[in-house]
Amino acid sequence: MCSHRSSCPSAQSGTAHVVTAHVPATHVVAAHPEQGWSLLCDGSIVFDDSGALLPDGSVVAPHRVPAARLAQAA
Repeated sequence: MCSHRSSCPSAQSGTAHVVTAHVPATHVVAAHPEQGWSLLCDGSIVFDDSGALLPDGSVVAPHRVPAARLAQAA
């Protein structure tokens, strides 16, 4: 599916399931920020809440920061 140089890892590779780790290696094919999702060149759909839907139908749950951490950062 990828046509860019230094092709991205497949969505089934071990580290590809960690969305934040593989986003720099993949390219956005279609972005829909108004709907909160983007399609990556490896066939994954990533959501604004940090979750993802992989091409094989498996789901990566959102990895949210606990509210206590957010308060400390502010």
